[in-house]
Amino acid sequence: MKELKPQKDAYTLILEAIDTGVYRPGDRLVESELAERFGVSRTPIREALQRLETQSLLARDGRSLIVASLDHNQLSELYAVRAELEGLAARLAARHATREEVSVLREMVEEDRGRIGDPAALSRSNRQFHKQIHLASHNRYLVQQLDLVHRTMALMDSTSLAAQGRDELALNEHAAIVAAIEARDEDRACEALKTHISQAFTTRLKLDAVRHGRL
Repeated sequence: MKELKPQKDAYTLILEAIDTGVYRPGDRLVESELAERFGVSRTPIREALQRLETQSLLARDGRSLIVASLDHNQLSELYAVRAELEGLAARLAARHATREEVSVLREMVEEDRGRIGDPAALSRSNRQFHKQIHLASHNRYLVQQLDLVHRTMALMDSTSLAAQGRDELALNEHAAIVAAIEARDEDRACEALKTHISQAFTTRLKLDAVRHGRL
């Protein structure tokens, strides 16, 4: 008998659509259109939109709800929190990760080398890599907080991995993080991941400056 996969709820469906770029910052979300797209009634859609608005992933534009965007200050605040939480996750992963978890991380880095030049694919696998580190921390409360941070990251309208040369550098940084975790060097793992986040933030600021004519 074929096993049925659990059906995703309206909240998860909308969140994934934002995360994968189906809906981008500034896009208007309409109950009826969402209900038709996802094949669900308007009531769960309405409840999901209210939840997303409460989490600041959606914003009001008159009477409409749009996908929120992050200003410079919000971006700085988000990266500051992310660096600290990700650094802690790497530190705990160096302490608690199993051999199998380290092996998976190593394989993910090697597989990603075949995705260099494909920012969209690398962006997806990058999220999976970081999630794997979160899980390897073996701290459920930290994982929950990082899930919230990464949910907000979906409000960025581009990936820093699209910057020329950033993809290969990012993978080298990933390899350094994994090496530190495998060596059980908690301080080095924490610092390597915080440096990785700092480099990503610097790249994003440069991309934004170019896009807005500041560079």
